[in-house]
Order: sequence, then structure tokens, then C-alpha cells
Amino acid sequence: MRVATEVGERPVRGVRGAGGETIKAAVFDLDGTLANTLPAISKLLVKVASEQGCSVTARQAAAAIGKPPGPAFGRLLGKPEDDARVQAAISRYRELFAYEVLCLGPQLLFPGVTAGLSALRAHGVELAVATSKTTRSAEALLDVMGIRDLVGPVVGQDMVRRGKPHPEMVLRAAGRLGVAAWQSAYVGDTVGDMRMAVTARMEPVAVTYGVGTFGELAGVAGTRMCGSFKDVVSVIAAARPRTGVKVGAQPRRR
Repeated sequence: MRVATEVGERPVRGVRGAGGETIKAAVFDLDGTLANTLPAISKLLVKVASEQGCSVTARQAAAAIGKPPGPAFGRLLGKPEDDARVQAAISRYRELFAYEVLCLGPQLLFPGVTAGLSALRAHGVELAVATSKTTRSAEALLDVMGIRDLVGPVVGQDMVRRGKPHPEMVLRAAGRLGVAAWQSAYVGDTVGDMRMAVTARMEPVAVTYGVGTFGELAGVAGTRMCGSFKDVVSVIAAARPRTGVKVGAQPRRR
């Protein structure tokens, strides 16, 4: 799918989505959407599971990414979430996260994220993050990647009663931005992300460079498909006139 790589200016605040409604805010998933943490997290999950005496493949670990720690390690270890081994694994994971993942810093950013977020802000789009990470962990990751100041509210798993795909966290994020859900887009890389967006009445925008495959993501009705972060910016700003600024130096080749 080919999308424009230029964002034009508009005399009024906000942009228009596929359905004609003005998009005033964009809420983002973190892992697999803004941050290329999947390889490092997968490796860490395998390591921690091994310490608990459980052999886990990289593919199994990848399938657990995006879930809160309890369900993730419960699935990997084949134990209830309140099992002592699962709780020990969660503690160990959090202990090692800074050394195994955060140490990579700006290297974790997907191409075009910093420029794209800056462009959206410049055109009046409010930004937030809603993630299955704890808020503290998400804040730390955004900080080491150098983009914390580009996004506003960060809503983590610990701030809601019901996690993904329930819409509570994205509705909270939109509320903290002061923008109605139907005037917002949610950008993520999993089917759960897209279902959450649809339930919340947000514009569902999927990136295909994360966990979910094109076919899986496209299976959620109304989802806008993006192969790069530049495409994300173009989709959110699709209704702007042609005059404007470029997002990135070169158009993406197919």
C-alpha cells in the first residue's frame, strides 16, 4: 500500500480521518510501534523463563510480548498468574529490564518516529501513549529513547482496572488530553490494539513492522494499514492540503 509522505498545513487545528471526522489526538502503543524492543524483550523473556526451569523458544516469547507481565509469564511458564514462579519471573524481568533493554537507548526507536511525532505536534495533534507496560517502565523507555517530551500523558497497565483489549486505557488517555475518543486515532501493532481502538470508537491505525502480520491486522474492519512510521503520519494527516513539510528526507521505495 502506497501512502503520501508529505504533511500539508491547514488553517484549523486537527486533521481529518478516513470517515471525515477531525482527528485531534493520536494515542500510541509503545513496544512494536514506537520502540523496536521486540528482539531484546524476546531474548529477555527466554532468559528469565530459563532461570525458572522452563525452556521457551523465541517464537513463544514473541507471542507473549504486548501482554502484561502476569499473563505473559503465566503463559510461558504454564502456571497461574499468582504462582510463586510466575511472580519470581516478573520480579527478575523487571530487575533485568534496564540492563537488557533500556541500555540500548535511542537505538530502540523505529525509523522516522522522532520526526513523525514532531511533525504531528507541529500540526496541532495532541499525543499520548497507552501501553500494557507499567507507567514507570513506559516513562523510563520513552526517556532513554529521547522522545518523552514529544508525548503528553502516558497511561500504563497499572493505571486501569482492565487492560487491553478493553478500551479503558485509551479512553483515559484521550480524556487526559481533553479530546473525544471519536476525534482520536490509536496506533498499534497487534489485533488487540485494533479491536481496542474500534471498541473505543477511535480511528484504528496499524503498523505492520511490529508483532501482528498484515493479514491479521487487516482482518479488523476499518483498520488503516501502515508499513512505516512515515505512513502513520501521512494517514493521520491525510486530509491536509499538499503544501507543507516533509516527514523524512526521502519517500519510501517499494
